[in-house]
Amino acid sequence: MITKLKPKSEFSKNVLTLMTGTTIAQAIPIAISPILTRIYTPEDFGVFALFVAITSIFGNIANGRYELAIMLPKKDDDAINIFALGFIITAVISLFLLLLVIIFNEYFTKLLNNDEISIWLYFVPITVFFTGLWNILNYFNNRKKQYKDIAKAIIIKSIATAIVQLSVGFIKSGATGLISGQILSQLFANTKLLSNIIKDKILLSKISKVKIIALAKRYKDFPKFSMWAALANTLSQNLTNILISSFYSVATLGFYSLVQRILGMPASLIGGSIGQVFYQQATKEKQQTGKAIKTFNSTVKKLIIIGLPSFGILFFIVEDLFAFVFGEEWRIAGVYAQIVIPLFFIRFVVSTVSMLNMVFEKNLNGLFIQLILLGTMLLIFLFSHLNNIVFEEFLILMTSILFLEFIGLYIYLLNLSKKGQKCKQK
Repeated sequence: MITKLKPKSEFSKNVLTLMTGTTIAQAIPIAISPILTRIYTPEDFGVFALFVAITSIFGNIANGRYELAIMLPKKDDDAINIFALGFIITAVISLFLLLLVIIFNEYFTKLLNNDEISIWLYFVPITVFFTGLWNILNYFNNRKKQYKDIAKAIIIKSIATAIVQLSVGFIKSGATGLISGQILSQLFANTKLLSNIIKDKILLSKISKVKIIALAKRYKDFPKFSMWAALANTLSQNLTNILISSFYSVATLGFYSLVQRILGMPASLIGGSIGQVFYQQATKEKQQTGKAIKTFNSTVKKLIIIGLPSFGILFFIVEDLFAFVFGEEWRIAGVYAQIVIPLFFIRFVVSTVSMLNMVFEKNLNGLFIQLILLGTMLLIFLFSHLNNIVFEEFLILMTSILFLEFIGLYIYLLNLSKKGQKCKQK
């Protein structure tokens, strides 16, 4: 009986492996969130969200997006050289950011309109380095199908975050515990995945300057187009937090950050796991048939079946749920959550399969799409600011417009998966 219940396809097995680890990892912050909201203030969460927004913007492009190319070569020798290339770029960008922070700390603090963020700006470079390292480690382990180790690393990251945030929060006020947990957890998670590469001495010996340069040229479209697309995407998501803090208040950002934390869990818990396997399976289908329609349709179907009931039920109970779980002070966050649930649902489905642009190396298209999304967000903020629109009305406007844009993105991806494109031969 147990044997019959086990997933039979490789896709399902790999997704289940990642989801198991991610489920455990996400269960931990869910469990401690009611405690965190009682030992940290909305302002503390606002400062934390501001720090995460800044580091996410730079961390997502820390490798020049060469991490996406790790999956593409047939030979592991090429993949490890792309890994080395990503590591070098990450180190250089992190050092450059450190120099900027040292010179312009006071200017950045005034620009962000938050004095408490000043000291934490010095920790941005190391956090960006850890984020960039995590990205290349994640993709290389994905290529080697080390899904169990990826799952373990995610769990380690979650446990470390919880321990630091709780322990520091009980003994020190402010956002120190929240941010420290974010930084230290990345260190522990990276150490776990890095061990898989370090122990393969033969593969490491294949790293050479000549190959690194050759592969940098071969996959130049990733930093040329995909990096800017990723930057636009990250800006459209994280610039929201920065502008909310500036145009409204850091407390408002704190409330909204809890909304992002909770509603973003399905994307992190399920979408992230499915997305990783989707990228690997879609790449494989493209190599065999030149298309990816089967993988695309099956993945979208799974995402809708999972997401629609979950977000649908949550829509009707979320306000009271937030007040009960996190404390009455956080009820307003539940109001915000109800407004943006449709947006988080459509983003959960479409964003998970949006890596199809990388599969077919349509990086320029990806750049245009993300620029449209970023431009839309900036226009919404500008319109809201000029017309003194209150935050709830801003959320309604944002949800309505972006929902329609994600529908358009889905149609584009569907057509791309049908038509396909023969991959470039090395």
